[in-house]
Amino acid sequence: MRLYNKHILPNLVHFACSLKSVMRQREKIVPLARGRVLEVGLGTGLNLPFYDASKVNKVWGLDPSSEMLDRAKERARAVNFEVELIGLSGEDIPLETSSVDTVVVTYTLCSIIDADQAMKEMARVLKPSGELIFCEHGAAPDAGVRRLQDCINPIWKRVGGGCHLNRDIPELIERGGFKLKSLNAMYITGWRPASFNYWGTAELTIS
Repeated sequence: MRLYNKHILPNLVHFACSLKSVMRQREKIVPLARGRVLEVGLGTGLNLPFYDASKVNKVWGLDPSSEMLDRAKERARAVNFEVELIGLSGEDIPLETSSVDTVVVTYTLCSIIDADQAMKEMARVLKPSGELIFCEHGAAPDAGVRRLQDCINPIWKRVGGGCHLNRDIPELIERGGFKLKSLNAMYITGWRPASFNYWGTAELTIS
């Protein structure tokens, strides 16, 4: 599995995450980011070309895979804003509390081991006036597809780098200390167990 995770999995993830239907989803939400941005799960940097350089000052790109970040370096050099790559996962974000204006997370919450902790960390580093921008695949609304997701999930996690097919994305976001501002959901083109998408924006819950 070590050889698979180091050399094969990064290529499979990049391929899946760069499909046309997925890239169209990125194009819908990434330009909404502003100010100092934290992207959790930067991967190979597929979102970087979609940031609006007139609105973004800096992007911290967080990802635990050195192989993925190595591939992101070229895209980072091609944009007109500062990009700092950080080789860590979302459960322990090395940024100060209330230090970023926007948190961006796309096709990442499925594979973070402790997604609840990662959401709490995103809430911690986001400014009270900041915004979470997200696009994720997750639990389908159709009973038949959902049963298939639940059935396949244990095997899928092993071959997909920890990817869960059946996480309830809106619930996960709200459990992490956020209130949804906008939420869209639909099947995009692709294999149905992995193609039901949720995307939108959220703000911090004020207690």
